[in-house]
Amino acid sequence: MGRHRGLTVAPRQSPDRPASSFDWRGMAAGWRDWISEPDVITANPLPNAWRLITLEGGEGVGKSTVLHHVSELLATANAAEVVLTREPGGTRVGEALREILLGKGQHAGGQVADATELLLLFAARAQHMAEVIQPALARGAFVLCDRFTDSTYAYQGAAGSSALEHIRDLESRFVGIHPGLTLLLDAPIEVGRQRLAARGDAPDRIEEKADTFFERVRAGFLARAQADPGRIKVINAARDPAEVRWQVQRTVLEYLAGHRISP
Repeated sequence: MGRHRGLTVAPRQSPDRPASSFDWRGMAAGWRDWISEPDVITANPLPNAWRLITLEGGEGVGKSTVLHHVSELLATANAAEVVLTREPGGTRVGEALREILLGKGQHAGGQVADATELLLLFAARAQHMAEVIQPALARGAFVLCDRFTDSTYAYQGAAGSSALEHIRDLESRFVGIHPGLTLLLDAPIEVGRQRLAARGDAPDRIEEKADTFFERVRAGFLARAQADPGRIKVINAARDPAEVRWQVQRTVLEYLAGHRISP
């Protein structure tokens, strides 16, 4: 679920389209409410909420690498401050909850009920909002976050047992904003598995789940992108790293240009 700590190949196709060996369109169509029902949050209350940029995607899609690339792009655009962070985590409270959620350290092998998992995620997110994200946006900083609420909709909603209305209610109560831009790194499950294996780390409680779980996660993410194409931009993460970098650079620079920021 992301490894970055909080701190101040596929068939040839268009790089803008997600690579797929799986019928994600068919699965995504099964969640019609994900596409047809609007989110509770209709406007961002913080004037600088557009400066919140998030990275989403399944396991092994390269979010950490892209996070640093986007940070470099913002630096060339003369951003006064860029805050890199992650979820779950980003604060002392959040990192402690992350250990529980991922089954790390003394929590290895422990079981977490679905309802507990959802509530712990939003507890970590509420602390993250109060301690890191809201203060950073208020002072005009850019915030780059490895995962945010879209992950909850995909992992705990589409792939898990949490009801959509429960996630929306928690999001409305304890988050209250949408990112200005979300980069959704999309790749077939087998590509992510290969990358995780090459990394050599022991899988955490989430990573060890079955491929069928991650197919649902992927379809959930893509359904979110279909529902909100203005915010969520799909990046074909199965392609060559240079091509992924190009997709990300073009998307981010177009977004910044829309806010009259250029390198």
